[in-house]
Amino acid sequence: MTVTAVQTQTEQNFKRAPIVAIMLIGAFVGLLNETLLTTALPHIMNDFNVSENSVQWLTTVYLLTNGIMLPISAFLIVKFSTRNLFMTSMILFIIGTLIAALSQSFGVLLVARIVQAAGSGVMMPLMMNVFLRIFPEEKRGAAMGLSGIVISFAPAIGPSLSGWLVENYDWRSLFYVVLPIAVLVVIFAFVYMKNVIPLTRPKIDMLSILTSSVGFGGLLYGFSNAGSKGWGSPYVYISLIVGAIVLIFFIWRQLSMKNPLLEFRVFKIGTFALTICLSMVVLTSLIGAETMLPLYMQNMRHFTAFDSGLMMLPGAIILGIMSPIIGMIFDKVGAKWLAVIGLAITVLGTLPFVFLDQSTSFAFLSIMYAIRMFGIAMAMMPIFADGLNQLPQNMHPHGTAMMNTLQQVSSSIGTAVLFTIMSNVTRHQLSSGHVSNMITANIHGVNVAFIVVVCLATVSMVLAFFLKGRKAKMPEKDAMEPQAVPATEN
Repeated sequence: MTVTAVQTQTEQNFKRAPIVAIMLIGAFVGLLNETLLTTALPHIMNDFNVSENSVQWLTTVYLLTNGIMLPISAFLIVKFSTRNLFMTSMILFIIGTLIAALSQSFGVLLVARIVQAAGSGVMMPLMMNVFLRIFPEEKRGAAMGLSGIVISFAPAIGPSLSGWLVENYDWRSLFYVVLPIAVLVVIFAFVYMKNVIPLTRPKIDMLSILTSSVGFGGLLYGFSNAGSKGWGSPYVYISLIVGAIVLIFFIWRQLSMKNPLLEFRVFKIGTFALTICLSMVVLTSLIGAETMLPLYMQNMRHFTAFDSGLMMLPGAIILGIMSPIIGMIFDKVGAKWLAVIGLAITVLGTLPFVFLDQSTSFAFLSIMYAIRMFGIAMAMMPIFADGLNQLPQNMHPHGTAMMNTLQQVSSSIGTAVLFTIMSNVTRHQLSSGHVSNMITANIHGVNVAFIVVVCLATVSMVLAFFLKGRKAKMPEKDAMEPQAVPATEN
């Protein structure tokens, strides 16, 4: 067979459009489930007669399992073929979704959420790795921009969709809606998904998997509960201490291994390290607003969860629409000025939330949130893509796993810190006699929390000036080397 024939066969084997569509929809349904149960929790409490603390585990355990799977994803992506890993993950997700839909006890529903998350936890890093592999560097911005649709729109539509379904149908309908979509994804993946990531098939190091799970899981559990239980709770500080100690051992072990589960040497690349820091701060700022605003609307202004979801929906749509557009602009001009301008807009869009009161209108909240999300759309994707572009291809699985894991941790930390600030300010306002009204004190706590968010966004904007400008244009070349993945691999 001639070289031309090999190249033609390779191009036929890696048609991008169906692979991209399958990956996007698969990741979408996984991320959608993070927030899909938001408005259904009170109904589940009544049906299964469980407490508020217990029912929150349906969300907590999903995020924890996701957080545990993310660092392991780097190993899984080069151990198992792309097609098999994607199919297995989606089938796991389907099994979990079906169990949840049929569950007749809270314990079974909790197990179903773990199975769901075990499947969906690999989807986001796998999707990013596939995009990095099938697109050349000079076109990756537009490709990575597509992931912004999933990252923004799926979690944002969850509360709105669940609010409407729960008002009109049983809460189990949430799972029945997702189930056929996931089944269709598996069917199309069976036909169109190809193996695009070369395999190194590293040996399984069970100690690394165990310490990674305990370390990252302990930190995520501790920070996730710090806002509600308080930093003095044994559940919180014991989890954080154990998680930190085990994580230090995990990092030491990875640095001493020739083929680590998760490669921490990616931080030797300065621009990648900078983009990791930037993305963590940006995500903390993003999640902070997504957490504080529904709390303000529902607990202090007596809007419904459905209303708060509708308020955030225009911003999510803007972020979803703008991400691919910003990606194409990134391919032309690079990350630096997109990130700087985007973060400046984020700062300006966040400032009005420092002055929330009991008369702030729904329209004002929605418009300012949309402006803020426009700024985040300009900054977030270029930061992600610029960091990953600095890594050689064989390091992409580790880079995406590291980025997704630390973003998950930073989101938990940010939420916990902002909740703590809000609670402490509220208590101080009441104890000092500055205000006598609980709602007024709570709103002041939210205002101060948003001051911190403004400061974080400002720090991000300053750090963005240290990003490099547009690199010299690379010569056109196919993103896939013909010999990278054998055509006969299943």
